[in-house]
Amino acid sequence: MQARPALEVADIFRAHGPAWREAQRGHLSLAQLKVMSAITQCRTAALGGHVLRCDGCGLDQVSYNSCRNRHCPKCQSSAAKRWLDARQADLLPVEYYHVVFTLPAPIADIAYQNKAALYGLLFDIAAETLLRIAADPKHLGAHIGATLVLHTWGSALTHHPHVHGIVPGGGLAPDGSRWVACRPGFFLSVRVLSRLFRRRFLEELQRLHDGGKLRFFGEHAALTNADAFKAWLAPLRKSEWVVYAKRPFAGPQAVLAYLSRYTHRVAISNSRLLAMDERGVTFRWKDYRANKPGMGKKRHKAMTLSPQEFMRRFLLHVLPGGFHRIRHYGLLANSNRRVNLALARQLLQVTPSSPQAPAADGLDSPRPTFVCAHCGHAMTVLQVLLRDCSIRAPPAP
Repeated sequence: MQARPALEVADIFRAHGPAWREAQRGHLSLAQLKVMSAITQCRTAALGGHVLRCDGCGLDQVSYNSCRNRHCPKCQSSAAKRWLDARQADLLPVEYYHVVFTLPAPIADIAYQNKAALYGLLFDIAAETLLRIAADPKHLGAHIGATLVLHTWGSALTHHPHVHGIVPGGGLAPDGSRWVACRPGFFLSVRVLSRLFRRRFLEELQRLHDGGKLRFFGEHAALTNADAFKAWLAPLRKSEWVVYAKRPFAGPQAVLAYLSRYTHRVAISNSRLLAMDERGVTFRWKDYRANKPGMGKKRHKAMTLSPQEFMRRFLLHVLPGGFHRIRHYGLLANSNRRVNLALARQLLQVTPSSPQAPAADGLDSPRPTFVCAHCGHAMTVLQVLLRDCSIRAPPAP
């Protein structure tokens, strides 16, 4: 069990959330209110818990339940571990590449007002771009797979939607007879990816507008008009769209280490919080526009925001209900992943990993649910603490 950070997002919500919620009445969505409530109650008596006793040292301990909200900084490590355990078997002994597709700032602004539509479009067009360029014989000529992860934030908690793609460096030939590997250290042309991504995204964005599926508020309200929207799109057809490809990972285990940091990340972790005082909330952030280390400005800095502005920025990144922020495409699509990976391993002449050997007594010995932080022994549940169940009923007359 890890020590509790000196300051948590939950502490900020508890101290300043009630007054800010009242001041923002009618301006916060139900999803944002639920996130605030979940993070505030996470690992407190409000959610119930267990009284535990260590079988080794006899230590008694009260462990409160987690909220399991996907936006909660305290609930993501266990979720990430479960997800990674499932992905371990999917890795192939090939180079893996990291590709990032980013929406330009003007489109990011309207994406906030149309989260489900435009975040979904960002996923689909990024995947289509990768699969189409890779399938082109002039580039790779193979059917590839990709895992895409949505992030909507910059380091300073600003709205900055982009997807991180983890892509094997190769794919299946069109007839499925061989594995086609990309050139060592080079996946696909970033310039070609950027051009197709820009064209296809703007085409589909225009189609959504023509179908009346976009909403505009505030300073963007005029974009409801078809001519105004086309005029607004015109400069975006000529601007550079950022598609970034990093050098390949140093082996499959490095892919897993990267995924463990990115798949279940939230807008800000508790470890980045530095202080909450009369000046506001101070946290660490990385200035990507600063020069590299040793060449001028520092990239790692501290920023102080008022508690109200901090909460506003944090809640910018609450996703629509039911929206999947991790998606698989091509060879890794859920519908045919097992068949495709089995064929890829056969063509790569890789022997599937054997199942873990059973314990000496012939039975599997799963890891205990609760483990003592002091001696590492299993802990026994002595008592279950029920959550606080407030009665929901009309007020008495």
